[in-house]
Amino acid sequence: MLSSLTRPRALALCALPIAALLVVAGVAPLPYTLAQPGSTTDVLGEHQGRQVITISGVPVRETRGELLMTTIMATGPRADVDLADVADSWFRGDRAVLPRDSVYPAGKSDAEIEKHNTGQMRQSQNSAVQAALGYLGKSPEDVKVELRLADVGGPSAGLFFALGIIDKIQGGLTGGRTIAGTGTVTADGTVGAVGGVSLKTQAAHRDGATVFLVPKDECGDAQAELPENLRLIPVTALKDAVSSLRALDQGKPVPSC
Repeated sequence: MLSSLTRPRALALCALPIAALLVVAGVAPLPYTLAQPGSTTDVLGEHQGRQVITISGVPVRETRGELLMTTIMATGPRADVDLADVADSWFRGDRAVLPRDSVYPAGKSDAEIEKHNTGQMRQSQNSAVQAALGYLGKSPEDVKVELRLADVGGPSAGLFFALGIIDKIQGGLTGGRTIAGTGTVTADGTVGAVGGVSLKTQAAHRDGATVFLVPKDECGDAQAELPENLRLIPVTALKDAVSSLRALDQGKPVPSC
């Protein structure tokens, strides 16, 4: 047992390694990535001077409104994130702390990560074309679709690529509104979750959107930091998204989160 004279000194000596650990933890890199709202792109318009969607083989309609695909901007795979960064972001609605492995493939070089993200985007575009043409009952042998979008990786633009194709061929989706959203899409039209939704709603609101299409399973995440006057519409399939947008334009009931 420690005497009353030695206890304060002993406690002080014990506190030294704890303090040292806290200092090290405060500056040591952590396996996290910091994310914030990224850019948006109107898939019905141009990006870097080129049409995002170009269609040949069928008549193309003049579109109204905007279909904004949304992104998040994250620190790079080699960026150091320390405890102070995490603490600062934890209390901010416009920042998110994500496990690095949920954003970047583990154990890959920068070149391999870029190749992986580019591959995901390419597959997303192929699936979007198949889903849209399947919904429209069009053959890919007769209708040619070219998608161009530089500097964006990953699969989360799939739903909006598909909606853009449908709107250019069939029309009637935006009603002149600025519609934003996110979601993967498979060739059969199934819409999947993507992550970072609460940041994407902020990007959408910042850029003028009044409606946001969100994968149904991510409604809770989307509501966490939902900007005022941004309406959430849940979707599970491409046909749901099309039906909801047409119902919205006609003043009919539309699902909500």
